[in-house]
Amino acid sequence: MILATWNVNSIRSRLPHVVDWLKSANPDILLLQELKATDEVFPRSELEDLGFNVAIVGQKTYNGVGILSKHPIELEQEALPGDPTDDQARYIEAIIGTIRVASLYLPNGNPVDTDKFSYKLRWMERLTAHARALLDYEETLVLGGDFNICPTDDDVYDPEGFAGDALCHPESRARFRTLSHLGLTDAVRLYHPRKGVYSFWDYQGGCWNYDQGLRIDHFLLSPQAADRLVGSGIDKGPRAKDKPSDHTPVWCELADV
Repeated sequence: MILATWNVNSIRSRLPHVVDWLKSANPDILLLQELKATDEVFPRSELEDLGFNVAIVGQKTYNGVGILSKHPIELEQEALPGDPTDDQARYIEAIIGTIRVASLYLPNGNPVDTDKFSYKLRWMERLTAHARALLDYEETLVLGGDFNICPTDDDVYDPEGFAGDALCHPESRARFRTLSHLGLTDAVRLYHPRKGVYSFWDYQGGCWNYDQGLRIDHFLLSPQAADRLVGSGIDKGPRAKDKPSDHTPVWCELADV
């Protein structure tokens, strides 16, 4: 089973790219982030016509997450537990066959001297608490999406320049380590341990042309999922297209059981 995650930076703007990629890559499950669309305007029929079931948590102009699946989707969560006042569309969780999967869009957190950073840290603490509870089920669990975290200096083209950025801030990284140390495996890093493996390139400053990227899109797997992992990677092809998302698809493959 092939799972992929992609921050599309507006599903309506990027729909032709998404359709083309689904046809060529043929994933079983695609996790989407930054839909920037409500359910009323989400292009559901175009994706269902490709054979995908669709579940989304939408939001006008900002955020928005979704799950596309060739298999039936049993929706479990439409928000990250832990704060009933949080109305940002950043988390969706479902059971698909033998897999529990979540698509998440972790807050960016910049600038770090504002409430945006404290919100990011609180969100990560809620994610860790929820992941700890899910791991108690001993299921094949996959947390995928745009984590807005470069876990180490190997995941950013300019470590010194980004040292104070919320994506690389010591407090952000510490919380990511706490999450990972629950027993989760970084699927991409397991198969691609070298430096310079990126999933995001800013639109500004020729970052794409100079390969000045960041690795901020991740798959974290429970031990049961990691036991089934047979491959992972990053498909840079969509980022090279005209009017692309600034992110590109990240994928992992789990053996069938």
